[in-house]
Amino acid sequence: MISDAYSTDIKLIQVMDTDGKIDDSLLPKNINDDKILEMYRMMLYARNFDAKVLSLQRQGRAVTYAPLIGEEATQIGSAMAMRSNDIFVPSFRQHAVFIARGMPLDLIFLYWRGYEEGNIIPQNVKGYPVIVPVSTQLPHASGIAFAQKYLKTGSAVVTYVGDGGTSEGDFYETMNFAGVWDAPLVLIIENNQWAISVPRSKQTMAQTLAQKAIAAGINAVQVDGNDVLAVYKATQDAITKSQSGPTVIECVTYRMSLHTTADDPTKYRSDSEVEAWKVKDPILRVRKYLASKGIIDEKIDKEIIEAQTAEIDAAVEKAEQFKPDPSAMFTNVYSFMPQVLQNELDNAKTSNFWV
Repeated sequence: MISDAYSTDIKLIQVMDTDGKIDDSLLPKNINDDKILEMYRMMLYARNFDAKVLSLQRQGRAVTYAPLIGEEATQIGSAMAMRSNDIFVPSFRQHAVFIARGMPLDLIFLYWRGYEEGNIIPQNVKGYPVIVPVSTQLPHASGIAFAQKYLKTGSAVVTYVGDGGTSEGDFYETMNFAGVWDAPLVLIIENNQWAISVPRSKQTMAQTLAQKAIAAGINAVQVDGNDVLAVYKATQDAITKSQSGPTVIECVTYRMSLHTTADDPTKYRSDSEVEAWKVKDPILRVRKYLASKGIIDEKIDKEIIEAQTAEIDAAVEKAEQFKPDPSAMFTNVYSFMPQVLQNELDNAKTSNFWV
């Protein structure tokens, strides 16, 4: 006898299409035009921030940077769906998540100027520092999620990984742990189609990245990652269900710019591919919707951008006035100062290199 041992499917969610038209039947109840305008402002803010850091890096005023342009909906939609008590664990491209969660802008600039003090996350932000090694943040996230369950805090942990990161062992180990322990984890795959120069098609033969969760017994869904409302809905739904177990959300989006400022994407992808994704721009579709409602126009757009640019410039100025303290490399490693580090700090202060 042969019978089905297991079967399932992966749903794809889109709430707002590329023309800015909304499927009202899928719209979360707490979303109205004021909220959509707020999402639009936040996505614009993220894009303006991104352009500023990229400019600073080219001037030698910032370190190697990973642009986020094109991925604003995935980040803002998920960040705005989080509750005040939820926690996020980023990788190295979640600048918009930091902004949406209230991270002081000057601290973000400080980090991208090369100062680790910019990675000291204020408690109210409820997030963890930038993590660069691919997928290594995921086991931490699952452990933090398990801790929330153990302590009965009611909080969910939202973590992020790129499509390339789903090829790492850490990704599978994280899902297995979270699945076994029903950890309140929301794992967002920011599928921007390229792992540096490796296309998604060369990473896996799986039809979706979301389906990788099935083997771990985890609920999974795929969303239009350039649709801020779909991402918001999927994340909100996953957080609501998080106390019963984890969810994997694959956000299908596109990296419009460089992998990092050390990269040249013209060496491995065509201009026609980039142009095809431009019509799916996450900010453009929301602008179409708001314009059709008479909520924004060119004048209002200009006012928003000018105000955001002024705030960004002020944050840059504050960050560039920062005077580093060498003791920070010792005092910000742990939540307390272990004796071994105290000894090293004391020795360092008596050395000829201390300034």
